[in-house]
Amino acid sequence: MGAAQLVSLFLALAAAAARAVSAAGARPSEVAVGALFTYDSVIGRAARVAVELAIDDVNADGTVLAGTKLSLKSHDTNCSAFIGTVEALQLMEENVVAVIGPQSSGIGHVISHVANELHVPLLSFAATDPDLSALEYPYFLRTTTSDYFQMNAIASIVDYYQWKRVTAIFVDDDYGRGGVSTLGDALAAKRATISYKAAIPPNSNSDVINDVLFRANMMESRVMVVHVNPDTGMRIFSTANKLQMMASGYVWIVTDWLAAVLDSSASRDLKDMSHIQGLIVLRQHTPESDAKNKFISKWNTVARNRSVISGLNSYGLYAYDTVWTVAHAIDQFLNSGQQINFSTDPRLHDSSGSTLRLSTLKVFDGGEQMLQQLLLTNFTGVTGLVQFGSDRNLVHPAYDILNVGGSVSRLIGYWSNYSGLSVAAPEILYQKPPNSSAQQLDNVVWPGDSTTIPKGWVFPNNGQPLRVGVPNKASFKELVSSGGPGNVTGYCIDVFNAAIKLLPYPVPLQFITIGDGKKNPIYIGIVRMVANNSLDAAVGDFAIVRNGTALAEYTQPYVEAGLVIVAPVKQFGFLNIGLMRNFEALHGNKSQQYSGSASQQCSTRTEKTL
Repeated sequence: MGAAQLVSLFLALAAAAARAVSAAGARPSEVAVGALFTYDSVIGRAARVAVELAIDDVNADGTVLAGTKLSLKSHDTNCSAFIGTVEALQLMEENVVAVIGPQSSGIGHVISHVANELHVPLLSFAATDPDLSALEYPYFLRTTTSDYFQMNAIASIVDYYQWKRVTAIFVDDDYGRGGVSTLGDALAAKRATISYKAAIPPNSNSDVINDVLFRANMMESRVMVVHVNPDTGMRIFSTANKLQMMASGYVWIVTDWLAAVLDSSASRDLKDMSHIQGLIVLRQHTPESDAKNKFISKWNTVARNRSVISGLNSYGLYAYDTVWTVAHAIDQFLNSGQQINFSTDPRLHDSSGSTLRLSTLKVFDGGEQMLQQLLLTNFTGVTGLVQFGSDRNLVHPAYDILNVGGSVSRLIGYWSNYSGLSVAAPEILYQKPPNSSAQQLDNVVWPGDSTTIPKGWVFPNNGQPLRVGVPNKASFKELVSSGGPGNVTGYCIDVFNAAIKLLPYPVPLQFITIGDGKKNPIYIGIVRMVANNSLDAAVGDFAIVRNGTALAEYTQPYVEAGLVIVAPVKQFGFLNIGLMRNFEALHGNKSQQYSGSASQQCSTRTEKTL
């Protein structure tokens, strides 16, 4: 090969390399993102305007996606898990690099499996079910606060007022069940529990809701935690009001769905407000800022021009920041030289005669790289700092705690996972060392216009009493004595009743006497009755013996055991007198207290060694 040929080859290779570099660095003129939510819903109406405003703001900003336009492919899930799944599949046909949504946790569970296969990230601003954070759904990313933190906030409120049992009223779907399961774990960490779960089937009518609340009202707990959907949840309170469950003595703690309803109600119906007086309501906390106020003003103007029938809520704020999160990630993805390409999956094909069009679904080749860019998000939006922690949740989760009174809701404090309950805003506390011991909330006006903290329970109408066995014996009635059914006295009974009074919740009980009162019953037989569930407990002068501990648990001893010596003083001989003097030298002059009849002292010893 001659010199001229070598030069020509070199120039050809250089030109090819230049074309390759140019192609690798070329940015597309347009990138499509999807949106999936219910248009005609409390959350959807706020989110739709917010998402469209965000698309316009991103395209008008020269510092993000310069030269590339962000286009929106939006689909309506129509409040249906089935339709939502179909719409999600149709959306995936449009070669979107990310999906903003879904709004529903139920749809999120279904289409997360689709996202896993097609490598298309899902960024939901409203699906709050904690189970969606599982490793099973790597392409699901939550851009709002998970209910994991909300349920821990509720557990902190329950613990703050020293309640121990709550009734959970929830919609029986993925969203409701996931939240209540997390609530149970959070309460257990505070030594409290869900004593009754009142599940409401989705799309229930007023008669079904009435039946569910009626059964809940039969239970002992008067602390009601309500975790349902915003579009149907208000019917719960009107039904509860008819059942007189909004009276003094009740506690209602409501998750953030109610705050979304109240914030979205431009002209609040005073009739509905009368049903929710005294409630404690949680709302996602978003710090005040100029950017937030500017966006709210813009949203209100656009909504008014479009005749949108509801107002802006916190989910609309998160929807706006979600679009910016996607825009920043796409920008970094393209700046790193990545290309937006889609390829077919040979496993997705239409069988003979099928009209599902599965072959139109394409795999996003750069999905993994896009997901990593999303996880590296770090900017300040209208909701505050937008950044994901190692658990893939937004950092600094926090909630406003509101108390409904009159036609408004009053802010009584905050909760954050940094410092717990406080009357100072979380962004102020972030600048100080964490102090979870100084828990504080402002005063609350409870249902029934009461300012006294409710005790949180009543005696249940259908509760089963604790069956407590008591030995009906012939001797030592100072310890246990029976005067007939339900009439038991004695030192052991007094100790038991004093312990019951120290419990922070009601324990109805029934004393059941064992024995005929003419002779002492067999004590180990009573212990066996506890072991085989014929009795729930037994109270009396029970000794802790080895064969008994294998059957049941004993309390700590509350009567001292002692050694009793029986010795008739007048019958001592010479040797016995010497033994008595030795005893007095060891124990002091205490022999007087052991004097008496031999039979009495033997009976005492025998009783104490049962």
